[in-house]
Amino acid sequence: MDKNREEAFLSEYRSDIYEKPCVAVDFLLITIENDKLKVLMIERSEMPFQGMPALPGVFVGVDETLDEAALRGIREEAGVMDEVYLEQLYTWGAIDRDPRTRVISVSYMALLPFEKIHIKAGKRVLRAGFYDLEDIIQGDKKIAFDHKEILRYARERIRNKTEYTCMPFHFVGEEFTLPKLQKIYEILLGKSLYKANFRKKIKEFVLETDKMETEGAHRPSRIYVRNREARNIF
Repeated sequence: MDKNREEAFLSEYRSDIYEKPCVAVDFLLITIENDKLKVLMIERSEMPFQGMPALPGVFVGVDETLDEAALRGIREEAGVMDEVYLEQLYTWGAIDRDPRTRVISVSYMALLPFEKIHIKAGKRVLRAGFYDLEDIIQGDKKIAFDHKEILRYARERIRNKTEYTCMPFHFVGEEFTLPKLQKIYEILLGKSLYKANFRKKIKEFVLETDKMETEGAHRPSRIYVRNREARNIF
């Protein structure tokens, strides 16, 4: 390779002669509240889709990666400053998905226990809050852009990965009881589980502590923590 020729070429290269699509990141901050799978959504204060629910999102800056843009958006919209589980879902590139201009969006999913989230509405947002994910997917409520399609994709990804990974552990804190963990698995899978089968499935991923927790009128339950030495698949 002739380095001098390449440097000369690059110095004269004009990127402005090409049309450029905008690149955005839409993120799905998903949690569990009152035994329901919830997703953070904002109400748009600007057109298009003014007043309609939408997923929070940001345009990607020229000096940041996709992951950095996603983390920035989560901090700005949800006040989440801690380390967060972040997974890239899919790239959405339908030509007419945004009526303003050509926008390609990369969707990300973040999973957190509810108590770690501190919502704050960002710029150009009327309000922000948690919506029942199943209600949005199955209901007739209008959602901005193609965000309902993104939510359907995320719901299916969560259900599938719950079957063969330890993804549900992201919805609990450092300490938890097995009944609470089983309930989370059931919410994510959308079905009931047999206690014995469930405990056999997650046995290698948890460690028993000497603490007990009283859950309402039920008898005390043993508190567990994740086994960080186990072969955790995410």
